[in-house]
Amino acid sequence: MPIATLTIELAIEGAHSLKDRRQVVRSIKDKLRHGFNISVAEMDEAALWNRATLGIVAIHSSRDYLDGQLREVEDAVVRLATGLGAQVIDSQAEMLD
Repeated sequence: MPIATLTIELAIEGAHSLKDRRQVVRSIKDKLRHGFNISVAEMDEAALWNRATLGIVAIHSSRDYLDGQLREVEDAVVRLATGLGAQVIDSQAEMLD
């Protein structure tokens, strides 16, 4: 069964503290979990208040479905981040069998 992973790096320009950073990251994670059937986790330590890395994983029997879902998730992250004063600076998708 295929497993899709997506790693997204965010620059959170509007964050002036770790609390601001946590609010942005938590909001994105919660909205992604609610809108898609995926797992989302913060992958880095909260040492930098203006950067964050999210790891996203989805499992499905169809590779085509997963490919489309990851594209939708990435588009959603870009929209959500923009609305929260953040920016996607890098993303990397991978499909595992």
